[in-house]
Amino acid sequence: MINYALRRLLSTIPVLWIAVTVCFFVLRLAPGGPFDGERPLPPAIMKNLAAHYNLDKPLVEQYVIYVGDLLKGDLGPSFASEDFTVTQQIMIGLPYTFTIGSAAFVLAIIVGVAAGCLGALYQNKAPDYWLGTIVLVGVVLPNFLIAPILQLIFGIHLGWLPVGGWGNGSIKYLILPVIVLALPHAGRISRITRGSMIEVMNQNFIRTAKAKGIGARLTVMRHALKPAMMPVVSYLGPAASYLLTGSLVVESIFGLPGIGRYFINAALNRDYGMVLGTVIFYMVLIVFLNLLVDIAYAWLDPKVRNR
Repeated sequence: MINYALRRLLSTIPVLWIAVTVCFFVLRLAPGGPFDGERPLPPAIMKNLAAHYNLDKPLVEQYVIYVGDLLKGDLGPSFASEDFTVTQQIMIGLPYTFTIGSAAFVLAIIVGVAAGCLGALYQNKAPDYWLGTIVLVGVVLPNFLIAPILQLIFGIHLGWLPVGGWGNGSIKYLILPVIVLALPHAGRISRITRGSMIEVMNQNFIRTAKAKGIGARLTVMRHALKPAMMPVVSYLGPAASYLLTGSLVVESIFGLPGIGRYFINAALNRDYGMVLGTVIFYMVLIVFLNLLVDIAYAWLDPKVRNR
């Protein structure tokens, strides 16, 4: 298992390097700059700013300097906020993003697996049809459309929940953004679980367990659930990635002080350092989560780690 994990970890290094390189040059080669505004700055000030941020150097030299700082754990300065570095701003917004992302991730797994198992056990019956309809709605509607609908219903018309803000982390402020983030992935997990569970329930060892008189609930929990989770585990890596990227939109809609707020403001202000630093942070996090999923998959299936 350790050798398998090390191989997977080493394979991520070229991926991260290529992604960092592409992002760096795409941002720097795009028209415009971080100091281009409606009122152009005097040439002397522009020259000093370019020298301060190494923008007066050749592009390749800028890339070498940035990669060297990155290897030291320094994501560089923010061009729009002189008081905080990119790392400091990410650390400020990380607790908020992590809170709603992890809560949505757990909720999606619990709801998706439960709904998928029920759909498989009641295949082609009323519960299966009702759950299938709800799942289809969750998968089809994007979160930027679900969010204002839920805000309108539960926040404005019914007045049960606040429509935005953090509220010192109060649960009532987190309910809507967590549901919006979790609903699409709960639907996908439900569909995957249902299909996998139906396939597993038709296997010979399940028939043997039923023939021994084991009840349906124990059969599912003891014998069918673990092999049925294999496709679900393989989806958790992409699901975590989608949750992280989707949180950027959800944080903006609900006015949450997470990383998404800094990223969107940086994109609007052409803040190279913040945009690139945020993208790199998300890439490293996504690669790490995918690595954990690969290890979990290898733990469930010994044939994978022996390849």
